[in-house]
Amino acid sequence: MNTPRPEYPRPQFVRDEWLCLNGEWEFEVDAGDTGLERGLTNHPLADRILVPFCPESKLSGIGNTDFLNAVWYRRAVTVPAAWAGKQVMLNFQAVDDDATVWVNGTEAGRHRGGATPFSVPLPDAAAGKEVTIVVRARDDHRELKHKGKQSPRFGNYGCLYTRTTGIWQTVWLEPVAKTHMGRPKILPDLPGKSFHITVPLRNARAGQKLCATLKSEGRAIASAGAAAGNGFGVALTLSIPEGEVRLWEPGAGRLYDIELDLLDADGSLLDRARSYAGLRSVGIDGMAVLINGKRVFQRLVLDQGYYPDGILTAPSDEALRRDIELSAAAGFNGARLHQKVFEERFLYHADRMGYMVWGEFPDWAIASAGRPGVAPNQAAVLAQWSEALERDVSHPAIVGWCPLNETNSKVSDSIAVHDDLMRAMFLAAKQADPTRPVLDASGYAHRVPEADVYDSHDYDQDPAAFRERHAGLGEGKPYVNTSPDFDSIPWRGQPYFVSEFGGIWWNPDVRPDESSWGYGQRPKNPDEFYARFEGLCAALLDNPHMFGYCYTQLTDVFQEQNGIYRFDRRAKFDMARIRAAQTRAAAMEQQG
Repeated sequence: MNTPRPEYPRPQFVRDEWLCLNGEWEFEVDAGDTGLERGLTNHPLADRILVPFCPESKLSGIGNTDFLNAVWYRRAVTVPAAWAGKQVMLNFQAVDDDATVWVNGTEAGRHRGGATPFSVPLPDAAAGKEVTIVVRARDDHRELKHKGKQSPRFGNYGCLYTRTTGIWQTVWLEPVAKTHMGRPKILPDLPGKSFHITVPLRNARAGQKLCATLKSEGRAIASAGAAAGNGFGVALTLSIPEGEVRLWEPGAGRLYDIELDLLDADGSLLDRARSYAGLRSVGIDGMAVLINGKRVFQRLVLDQGYYPDGILTAPSDEALRRDIELSAAAGFNGARLHQKVFEERFLYHADRMGYMVWGEFPDWAIASAGRPGVAPNQAAVLAQWSEALERDVSHPAIVGWCPLNETNSKVSDSIAVHDDLMRAMFLAAKQADPTRPVLDASGYAHRVPEADVYDSHDYDQDPAAFRERHAGLGEGKPYVNTSPDFDSIPWRGQPYFVSEFGGIWWNPDVRPDESSWGYGQRPKNPDEFYARFEGLCAALLDNPHMFGYCYTQLTDVFQEQNGIYRFDRRAKFDMARIRAAQTRAAAMEQQG
């Protein structure tokens, strides 16, 4: 059997030696969460599953969409003998939600949060030996915790979809020296024509040194080095020589390669890794958001990252790249990565293809819970958001951060606890990344006065009324979402965009007995769809005070059938006409 999803899962921090553990694992559903008492850490499991696909998915070979409050995995692995003398790390890209890992019957680590990676060490001297890995993933959807768009009911409904439980991204082994590098943080400095790099170090000692080499099309063009110093980490700058400056731009993902070598005091190599970076800037000028100092209207599409056969996991690396191609073919130059921390391979393709994205956290069921008197585990949420920022901060395709979506927040009731969470997540993003704008919450309740941008969600299907409503932005009267369930602080002149609109309900293949939905009345025919789509987009493209928009959505997702493409990615429309409606110059771009 071929190994599923065999590509290296962490493309911005690559070591040459690694072993993919995707493939067949033993598996068992533990409906009563009593597996620990029943000794599931120590004996074979009843079923088989294909990792990294979740057990709810068809691709896993299980296809069980019931509530899976706890699931278990088991696999025996022989560690390569060539890794003798190294610390072997067991890496998980994502396990939903509360994962505990045992190695040879001994607990090796635990991680909470289904969207971000974690690692546990194997026992010393594991090289050349067989080790048994057991993973328990608990995921009780009755708990108040972040779920994104995962349905809390037995079946799908509204804009909530089939759940994902357990391992849903790549599992792999890699060897590292006792002294080794952590993931680098790489921030571009366009005015300074350089990259600022911070590399955390593990078990560093005096006399050790980090060397970095910048490459362009395979040629070394710059280098820098720094002593390990206090042992916690190294900061250095790679300056780009004159004549070698090339910008990362929308539609042109020009990248530099970076090689990192950690050397011992005697000059011997301790650790080596490869990364890459894009030179670009994101700035604000009045109500405009600038890319490399230029006004670029952000023609974004809402992308929820669901697949019919893999659910949250793409069936292949090609499928990730293909989604970006489909979006670009429709005239979009970027996406809101909605209610999901996307697979890092998606960001890699976005980096290479010059595709702008906004990073988001799958917060639904915490800040949108609407359950008075019940507060989420804010420490856990903030920890997981911080992990997502740490993973993704160096990706040039990300042009903004949005920790929360459609939050309910009313000062007069106990849901105001979410004000604290919103502020904490906003500050975490600003402290992790001083180079990009941060939106406190997409749609509904804006509660952070310092938020860099402001937005609304507006699914009005009448292009004329939609245009009139947003024309007030130029007079200092932006459209603000209002409801008895939330309050927003006033807009203070920040850049503004409609970060959800459209969602036009159209599926010519729908069966008479099939339940589906979209926004507004279903168009009577394709021409009516085109007229509505073109009118809604034009209302925002023609607004000189609007820096962008986000159309709902790229594909149908289960019962929500308002995508530009079907769930299986087949086109619904004449893409040339959809593209033409979006790619004409926007009023914001024609200024300045």
